[in-house]
Amino acid sequence: MDKKEIFDKIEYVVACVGTFAQRYNLSNSQAYAYLRRFTGIDFLLDCYVAEHTLSIDNAVSDLQVICQRGGGKI
Repeated sequence: MDKKEIFDKIEYVVACVGTFAQRYNLSNSQAYAYLRRFTGIDFLLDCYVAEHTLSIDNAVSDLQVICQRGGGKI
């Protein structure tokens, strides 16, 4: 993986975390901790190729579903 791909993934994850935080009235650090705990961050990284082709809003909805499956309550 080259530097541009790494940067693109990081930028995408940051955007998703920020949008997730806004949607659910959390701070960015709270959103990140929640997504980390309930496998949302792993999902974004593992499925980046497909997920980044969707809107950020769709990705955040997917994160909510993934985290609920992992035990999250949001």
